[in-house]
Amino acid sequence: MRQNQKKGEGNARNGNRYLAWAFVEAAAGALRCCPQARRFYDRKKSKRLPVVAMKALAHKLARAAYYMMREGKPFDLNRCFG
Repeated sequence: MRQNQKKGEGNARNGNRYLAWAFVEAAAGALRCCPQARRFYDRKKSKRLPVVAMKALAHKLARAAYYMMREGKPFDLNRCFG
């Protein structure tokens, strides 16, 4: 990394903040009722901060939502966490 550069500040305004909030809330709900989501979160949390693990789970759910809309198919738990 070059001098006078700060890591991690170049992506601060990327994406819709309200949609990101909604997917974090969905991830929190998935943690309570889905064992596969809990296992994914715990695996991520063991290596990173809990907030990073939550955002990773939210991102996974956002990708699943995108593919559900694109293909017109219902949510497939095995495809998402399998």
